[in-house]
Amino acid sequence: MSDKAAGAPEQLDPPGQPPERLHDSNEDLVLRRWRTTDTDALYAAASTSIVELSQWMPWAAKGYTKADAEDFLARRAGPAWDKGEDYSFAIITEGRIVGSCGLMRRIGPGGLEIGYWIASDATGRGVATRAAAMLARAAFALGADRVQIRHDEANERSAGVPRRLGFRCLGQVPPLDAVDEMPAPGMRSPKDILWQLDSTEARMLDSKATRSELLDI
Repeated sequence: MSDKAAGAPEQLDPPGQPPERLHDSNEDLVLRRWRTTDTDALYAAASTSIVELSQWMPWAAKGYTKADAEDFLARRAGPAWDKGEDYSFAIITEGRIVGSCGLMRRIGPGGLEIGYWIASDATGRGVATRAAAMLARAAFALGADRVQIRHDEANERSAGVPRRLGFRCLGQVPPLDAVDEMPAPGMRSPKDILWQLDSTEARMLDSKATRSELLDI
């Protein structure tokens, strides 16, 4: 974001905000902007999946409490979205919140990064892949020239999402989150893997994301 005189509106790059509600063609998977009233549902999804999430997510390394859920929603459901820093969505299927995903403005001008996590009992059904496809489409609709996904080098399951959607692997990069926040040595590798899809390759989302045989996370 560029510096502006006091009182001048902030200009976003890419400009604008995504819709607060997204759904795919089947309409059985919905991404909806988080609300401060989602505390119990967020806590349930994260706390019951803490064993799996703590392997890869620094915020889950020491467990997850209702206070953690309240803090997340206080930041992400309001200020971060309104300021254009981060667009976080609840992932909803069969009327239940089963995870979180979002678009983040932290990779430089013109780009947006996708992040996601899925509750343990909702994996293996294509939820993460379909959610990432919806976010990528929303990013390109905003005018993004590229979308990136990063994951721990050892997290092969998460790697399947960008691979199935046609992202190009850019190789190893240093992690953005501190490795020493993890609860035990060896649970996280010292490198992340970075994937990218350019706006000129957006057609890959339609040719790949709708093939149900590819959706297993």
